[in-house]
Parts: sequence; structure tokens; C-alpha cells
Amino acid sequence: MACCFCFSDEKLSPEERKGKYGDAWGQYADNELTFKVKLCGAPCAEPCCWMGSMICYPCAQYKLRYKALNHVNPGSGWDNYQCCQGMFGGCCCIQPGNMGEDSCPQCCMCAEGCIFPGMAVSASQGVIMSQYGLGLDSDDVRIIRCNNCLQWLACIASCLNICIDFEGDDAIVGIINLVADITFCCVSGCMTARVYHEMKEREKEAPEAFQMQR
Repeated sequence: MACCFCFSDEKLSPEERKGKYGDAWGQYADNELTFKVKLCGAPCAEPCCWMGSMICYPCAQYKLRYKALNHVNPGSGWDNYQCCQGMFGGCCCIQPGNMGEDSCPQCCMCAEGCIFPGMAVSASQGVIMSQYGLGLDSDDVRIIRCNNCLQWLACIASCLNICIDFEGDDAIVGIINLVADITFCCVSGCMTARVYHEMKEREKEAPEAFQMQR
């Protein structure tokens, strides 16, 4: 996580807001309000949630999405569920809203957490950000840039490994991929813990509102 501080915390540039992933986060880039805890502070705020989400990631995302949907619309169950909440659009045969969400949302959410782990936690976070008009803080921007860099580095290293053969190349590529995987695991855990913490604090601030709606 320390390497993230090597990246700028300036707002996302127009170039960084392009593409499906850029569009998904770009809509929040100019919002002034932010989460109650920063991404790097989430493990201290919710240590059990942070560790639990890394131990059993799909289960944590299943629980987080259900809680987020019912935080926004108490008592709605899975009625408002969509694959990745439609946040990233569709691709080929994968089209949110046409994946069997109406007939079996729980199964779809389980599959989403296993197949699209990054998008799953991002979608749950997006539900809460949209509800309260939250934006990206400095940690978010650094993490996005760090993750993009690591993923590109891992992709380039894998391609070079195919084209160029030298002693120790497999080990180097393996280390790069391991660093990228560990970073993803830690960041996803932080995102899960932060979203959970935000919902918990919001419900503490106005418990009567949530009780009345339920």
C-alpha cells in the first residue's frame, strides 16, 4: 500500500475517465463529499470486516451488496439487484438486467463475486456513493492510478515473457503478478470495510429513519 503514495492525488484527468471503468468512477470525481474514513484508514475502523473480506471474498461481497441495497431501500431484499448494478455496462452475452437477476438474484450475486471480484466491490461502493453524493478522496485517486500501473506492468511483463527468453524471466513475471494480486486483495478489503463502516455510521446517526422505513 505504501507504493500508492508515489502517485498523484490530483483529480482524475479526462483521459483517466475514458472507458467503462473510467466512466464508472468519473461520475463521482467532482463530488466534494467523501466517505467518513479514507481507504487506508478502513482496516483500523473495521478490522474484522477487512480481514474477513480477504479470507472469504465472495461471501463478503454477497453480504455487502445485500446490506447496501437494503440500506438504500430498507426491506427491499434483492429486488433492486443487477449484475454489478449496471455500473460497468455490458459486454457480449453479459448484459446487466438480463442475467437472470429477477428469478435468482442470490445465485447471480454469488457468480458476480467469484467471476468479477473487483467490479463486485466497486458496484456496492457505487450504490452508497450515489445515495449520499460521495466523491473520490486522495486515497481513492492514488489507488486507481497505482492499480492501473500494476495491471499494465503485469500485462507487459507477461507479453515480454512470451517474446523474450532469459534466465529468471518466469520468476520476475511471477513476482510482478504476485504484487498485483496482493495489492488487489488489500485494496478490495479496504473498500469492503469502508463501505460497511459508512453504512453503520449513517444508521447510527439517524436510526429512526431506517427503523421507520423498515
